[in-house]
Amino acid sequence: MKEKRVVSASLGSSKRNHRAEVELLGCRVFIERIGVDGDKKRFVELLQSLDGKVDAIGLGGADLYLRAGQYHYEVKDVARLVSVLRETPIVDGGELKDTWEREVPRYLRESEGIEFKGKTALIMSGMDRYGLAEGLHQEGCNLLIGDLPFAVGVPVALRKLGTLRFLSVLMMPVLRRLPIDVLYPTGEKQEEHQPRFSGYFEKADIIGGDFLYIWRFMPDRLPGKMIITNTVTSQDISEMKEKGVKVLVTTTPEMNNRSFGTNVLQAIFVAVLEKKPEDIKPEEYLELMKELNIKPRVIKL
Repeated sequence: MKEKRVVSASLGSSKRNHRAEVELLGCRVFIERIGVDGDKKRFVELLQSLDGKVDAIGLGGADLYLRAGQYHYEVKDVARLVSVLRETPIVDGGELKDTWEREVPRYLRESEGIEFKGKTALIMSGMDRYGLAEGLHQEGCNLLIGDLPFAVGVPVALRKLGTLRFLSVLMMPVLRRLPIDVLYPTGEKQEEHQPRFSGYFEKADIIGGDFLYIWRFMPDRLPGKMIITNTVTSQDISEMKEKGVKVLVTTTPEMNNRSFGTNVLQAIFVAVLEKKPEDIKPEEYLELMKELNIKPRVIKL
């Protein structure tokens, strides 16, 4: 059996480091997450140490591209950091967010009996989770899109994907040039809890987005809410239960009592397919998810 090694190199906290091992498509895949606590120098050194020694790298704690529908803009600061790689491909999970996460709401309705029609969904960042936002909209959800309030501090949530796409065309060329620290909380900042715009959380039946981003801005209580997110630990699950969350959905599967992010899952696929990321079509990811019977994890609290 072939062996592959995949590493999630994250600008985030080292406290969330984890290891796992899975078998799929005739390969034994060793998976590891390594966080550098927001230290860019350490991040570059980590990439250099991994280059040519692992089969694929997942970019954690930041995105290589800002996305909204068909619009993709490379984040300059991130691109500069990962430019040290010469051999090993790196992916940020964006292709899975755009494809697989769009399918998740439909799966939840058909397989779990969860109805979305007429409910309100707060998407913390439409530029980060456009596919999920589109999937929820297709299932009949009313959207509250939080890019302006949570990223910029402007107390206006967007309600239409068309408006998000329009603003993205205006904002992304500027946002892509900002330092990573401005665009994404890294290191210890990921652990800061700063409740903001609690009214949007109260209006929402469903909250979707990156878990650490949700945790940073959420109020102390979220009674009866559903959260659709990515990476959670057993401690995160316990905390959400204490806060009154009713259902927690992770869009990626559980591996060794932990759900890894879309960046890890995409890196696994790149490794086992032995293809360059740019040569993998979006529909190939969906076919792989179905072939491997990968499903969202639904945790009823």
